Amino acid sequence: MKARRLAPAVAAASALVTLAPAAAVAAPGGARPSPAAAPLSVPVSWQRCGPDSPADFECGTVRVPLDYRNPAGKRIDIAVSRIRAADPEKRRGVLLINPGGPGGEGLQMPVQFRRALPRSVLDSYDLVGFDPRGIGRSTPVACGLNEEETHWPRPYGTKTFAADTARSRGTADKCRAGYGTDLKHFTTRNTARDMDAVRAALGERKISYLGYSYGTYLGSVYTQLFPRRADRFVLDSAVDPGLAWRENFRNWGAAVGPAFERWTRWTAARDGRYGLGATPEAVSRTFWDLVRGAERKPIRIGDDLFGGDAIRDEMRGLFFGVEDAAETVVMLKDAAAGKPVPPLPEEPPPSDNEASSQFAILCGDAAWPRNPGTYARDSVRDGKRYPLYGDFASNITPCAFWDRPVEPPTKVDNRVPALILQNEWDSQTPLNTARGMHRALKGSRMVTVDEGEGHGVYLFGGACANTVATEYLTSGRLPAGDVICRAEPAPRQRSGAVAPPAPKGPPGAASPGRFGARP
Repeated sequence: MKARRLAPAVAAASALVTLAPAAAVAAPGGARPSPAAAPLSVPVSWQRCGPDSPADFECGTVRVPLDYRNPAGKRIDIAVSRIRAADPEKRRGVLLINPGGPGGEGLQMPVQFRRALPRSVLDSYDLVGFDPRGIGRSTPVACGLNEEETHWPRPYGTKTFAADTARSRGTADKCRAGYGTDLKHFTTRNTARDMDAVRAALGERKISYLGYSYGTYLGSVYTQLFPRRADRFVLDSAVDPGLAWRENFRNWGAAVGPAFERWTRWTAARDGRYGLGATPEAVSRTFWDLVRGAERKPIRIGDDLFGGDAIRDEMRGLFFGVEDAAETVVMLKDAAAGKPVPPLPEEPPPSDNEASSQFAILCGDAAWPRNPGTYARDSVRDGKRYPLYGDFASNITPCAFWDRPVEPPTKVDNRVPALILQNEWDSQTPLNTARGMHRALKGSRMVTVDEGEGHGVYLFGGACANTVATEYLTSGRLPAGDVICRAEPAPRQRSGAVAPPAPKGPPGAASPGRFGARP
């Protein structure tokens, strides 16, 4: 799901500036102030976002501490936007929206989601978007990374590991040289504190929230830091907060196994249509023969060559959607046999800002192993256990060479009410990670779409899950227990409405491949 940039990034050279100090929050007994959001008495100065934007789409800036442990120190800007509730008499409060990532820009979310949200939600909330710190117009981090440095994860190989290690070290060194110790403060915990600063600047006692993918982790961290300020939280396509961050990515190696097996069964039952094998074993053999053949002679599609590793990388996400995967393997088989196939769509690489901010957050939220040998051993072991993707998921990243985090990872363990939405076959945030979020948020209810495919449920899936989420946002009523919905076609939109952009999954696989399938 490569998302095009929503707003031009401010030059990174002007990102970190020193502004007037803010008052520190007094702690009981004269202790050091707690690193919570500093109270902001200055309301947002709203202006029209641009001459070509809707007249009621307003933008502004909230100034927050770079380091909440030192609220009187350096300040940075957080870009925010809003569209007011459609019916002031029914207005409940504000609904902050995060598209995922990390690295996803959120400033345009109010405009994009107004086209798809039901009227009852639009009547109830001011829709509030924001670019998280380090991203887009909010003090963007850009380390000067080239296209090669923005591409990860990578397959493990004994002959390539030294180069992968050097590249990872070089990426970390570039970011450290550009930002020094300031880089340590671009974390999820601080973004959650920024959200609370936005709440204060808006004059709200509480906030409601709709977060997708990485945005579910951000939302859960907010509930942990500010449990009394969380109103109605919808967490769609959830990560496991207990696995942040390396283990969430290693989970991809294991999670694709059941998806692949499901695909082989589905495809074998349709051998007359696809011709990939009449049994699951035969379908599996067809795929792995393609991979081994491409290792010897890469498959050409248009101007692109796909070796075995590239096919594994591209197909990991696609196997969670059985029809797309079957059609793609047929295309690969035809191309390998020299038959004409359509060219692949162009997919731009992540921007410098997107990749740099991803690394800052993923490496700054939690400490990663420092010894390159750990990654080599894990990649070899996981590659044998999970041959489709295990070596990719465990290979070395710049986080091995990042400075140690300022704070420990957030342990999410509370009873704040929340609604978790999850497709059974989600490639970016597999089902087991959403269950991990459900265990961490003990006051939550979970809606699982049985046989549901794709990344993103609310506004992307069927009426069952949409009805539960809308009911919760508008009435505050969670279901009495967890809910199982059957997969169904996406609901029809209101006249003139369009679906919002697909949520941004974790980095390195913002789409399930370049073969053009739906995420």
